Amino acid sequence: MVRIEILNQGGFRSDGRRQFELRDMTIDLSQQGQADGSAVVTHGLTHVLVSVFGPREAKMRSQTIHDRANINVEVGVAAFSTGDRRKRARGDKRILELAATIKSTFEPVVQTNLYPRSQIDIFVQVLQQDGGLLQACINATTLALVNAGIPLLDFVCAVTGGVHSTSPLLDLTLLEENDVPNVTVAVMPKTGKATLVTMETRLHVDRFEEIFRLAADAGKVIHGEMKSAVRSRTSELVTVMGSGPRASGGDLVDKDGDDRMNGY
Repeated sequence: MVRIEILNQGGFRSDGRRQFELRDMTIDLSQQGQADGSAVVTHGLTHVLVSVFGPREAKMRSQTIHDRANINVEVGVAAFSTGDRRKRARGDKRILELAATIKSTFEPVVQTNLYPRSQIDIFVQVLQQDGGLLQACINATTLALVNAGIPLLDFVCAVTGGVHSTSPLLDLTLLEENDVPNVTVAVMPKTGKATLVTMETRLHVDRFEEIFRLAADAGKVIHGEMKSAVRSRTSELVTVMGSGPRASGGDLVDKDGDDRMNGY
């Protein structure tokens, strides 16, 4: 059996990228069903759909919190998303851990105090997996929440990092995740704070600081892509609604929207 090189002597990875090069990222913020906000995000071959409903009245009285909104996260993994075609039940330990991680990441960021005694439902559907699953789920959730008009303290941008021998890598594929120690970092670009740092493998303490710094810098790059997608979606909606002052060329301008986006 031929072993695929994670990083060859020329500095190229198995998919042709350099060490710090991120995979292609695509973002689709168009309406999905009856969701209040949704986002389809791909990082390379990893493909995730997130739908947000709410804020709305909680279905169960036990889930009602009198001074803030309750965030409910459910994750579903399509049977065809991986090569083994194994169907995961909603009670699967891995899925429950993923949902709990997403919830704990966004609880400090969503301004839940504005919606007491209500509930925000986040449904994550994994359509394809090729590494960086948690980062894709977090980035898609951020965009879906923004698309739903739910106020956040800041964007949350996530990326995975790892170390092959002594060489740091960013935005790992599934092949790389299975072979190298790795960490997922989620940062808020405006404040520079981290909302999530999680590891499922052992990473040497001497390498952690370097990987964390690189992942935080990569988060700023992802933030630029996310912000651009939100601006584009906002411009489309303003054009369709036919609102906003007209510029001299006849194009619609949403100056207030641009000012709000600059705050992020």
